[in-house]
Amino acid sequence: MKYGSGHQIFFLGIGGIGMSALARYFMSLGSAVSGYDLTQTPLTLQLEQEGVSVFYKDDPVQLPSAIDLAVITPAIPVESKLLAALQSRNVRSLKRSQVLGKLSEEYFTVAIAGTHGKTTITALTAQIFQAAGLPFMAFIGGIANNFNSNLVLKPDAHILLVEADEFDRSFLTLSPDIALISSVEADHLDIYGSHEQLIAGFVAFANCLPSAGKLVLQQDQQLNVAQGKLKYGTAAQADVFASGMDIKDGKQYFKLHWPDNQTADIVFPMPGIHNLNNALAAATLAYLMGLKIAVVAQALEAFRGVKRRFDIRLNNANHYYVDDYAHHPTEIKACLSALRSLFPEKKITAVFQPHLFSRTRDLMDEFANSFADADQLLLLDIYPAREKPVAGIDSAVLLKKIKLKEKWQLEKSSLLPKIELLRPEVLVTMGAGDIDRFVEPIEKMMASW
Repeated sequence: MKYGSGHQIFFLGIGGIGMSALARYFMSLGSAVSGYDLTQTPLTLQLEQEGVSVFYKDDPVQLPSAIDLAVITPAIPVESKLLAALQSRNVRSLKRSQVLGKLSEEYFTVAIAGTHGKTTITALTAQIFQAAGLPFMAFIGGIANNFNSNLVLKPDAHILLVEADEFDRSFLTLSPDIALISSVEADHLDIYGSHEQLIAGFVAFANCLPSAGKLVLQQDQQLNVAQGKLKYGTAAQADVFASGMDIKDGKQYFKLHWPDNQTADIVFPMPGIHNLNNALAAATLAYLMGLKIAVVAQALEAFRGVKRRFDIRLNNANHYYVDDYAHHPTEIKACLSALRSLFPEKKITAVFQPHLFSRTRDLMDEFANSFADADQLLLLDIYPAREKPVAGIDSAVLLKKIKLKEKWQLEKSSLLPKIELLRPEVLVTMGAGDIDRFVEPIEKMMASW
């Protein structure tokens, strides 16, 4: 990407986690960066503090007079006045995925895909690369606590570590040298139409690899691809696997096995079998990069997680509060299972905000069956994101299908008072909408009890 000092880069939808990482990247090149988003958030405020000019009205008068490149999120509605103005001015415009695709052509690229786990795996891999001293840059789909950012940029970087997003088939723009696929479960059916077409999309992503490329799969994945595959998992049949798993004081202990018979004793501070698999995924990438297993062990133990991915917000003698991005039934199950493994005898209260009418419709029964490890559920209204309402699909329909005795449907305005009334021992908030705005108020309230 031949943009740097003297270039004006505009982001339409700059507050997205992927868009903001690219904004920071162009800032690092010396470009003048500006952008629009619908609402002001802590992330957009942070971008402003870093020198990015951000505005919040869909008004073309606020556009810079000269724009060299516009980066556009697919979430921007077609009726956007700013989008129309950019088109009328013939500004060169690329989707976020296209920009990442062009970067991937210039660097040795490690791309991490999957319907679940990709953000944590990317953050874990970045942590390992950092510990190994590799010259890399990483685009992470969340704020990695070890870096306090969604962008990691090392001097003289020649390795690109990137999260490969299946939404809008974005990952097909990438040119990976190593690709990892963690899971291929039904999701984004509004884009793909069927699970079979989603699987075909992941096969197409794997086929973006060159003939000498390496593909990493979770041991249960059966994709019909020609590339040489390396598998990871908890069974000894995998190429990279764990044995002797144990949980003590909220940490996972296991022995890591590599294909060359190297082993290492691992202390990993994230609970849950899904997080164990995430650690094994990152360890497999480290093996392919020729890193030392001792460096992997050191990096995994030092990992501090990702904001909104089993993000422990409060842990004192009386109360435990976790916030998680879980918005798919499998992710909800994994999050609650991890909590139950930590607190087998305590009452777990879950707060869930469904994300998208189409996802709620397509996976209604799976959602209804995903709360078995919770004792209480506070269910918020569906967060529409980019969608219009779907007739007959709402949280009330979902609530009826959920087989918990203690369950309530709430307006957002009633959430904090209800939590105050219940005073839960163990609380988890889950969802990909605007539920994150309640995290700090909930944390502050629970800390005061």
